[in-house]
Amino acid sequence: PDLAGDTLPKVKAPTLLIVGGEDQVVIELNEQARVQMKCECKIEIVPGATHLFEEPGALERVAKLAAEWFLRHIGRNGG
Repeated sequence: PDLAGDTLPKVKAPTLLIVGGEDQVVIELNEQARVQMKCECKIEIVPGATHLFEEPGALERVAKLAAEWFLRHIGRNGG
């Protein structure tokens, strides 16, 4: 999100931001981005995970969060 600049308020699609709980810099960047976005935007923090989600179980948690988000916003039949 820190590279998106002034385009963040133009985003229209529901947006999920997933960040590791140990990645404080990126948590702050995502919070700043969320404030700028006018669309539905949610931040999910994976407890104990670092920037690359290398900890055991972290990527599985990311996949679960993303799958739930897509199912809720797109549905099982693709929209």
